[in-house]
Amino acid sequence: MELGDKAVGALLTTVSLAIFTYYTFWVVILPFVESDHFIHQYFLPSEFAVLIPVFAGVALLCFLSVFVGLVMVKSKKKKT
Repeated sequence: MELGDKAVGALLTTVSLAIFTYYTFWVVILPFVESDHFIHQYFLPSEFAVLIPVFAGVALLCFLSVFVGLVMVKSKKKKT
């Protein structure tokens, strides 16, 4: 089982590093590249550079709120 955990950890680390590199290049470097350069075809429009993290943050906050609410409801049921 330990080998499986290491593989999952390595996969998550690799995916996170790839997303971080893509987003950093998209937000920091791409605005300084000419708009007719071929590299722009591999990236979404720059408006999404703000919308995607905002949506992900709102979704995370909603998920955490629901999770904390469910834990509170279950712990209250156990006491009574």
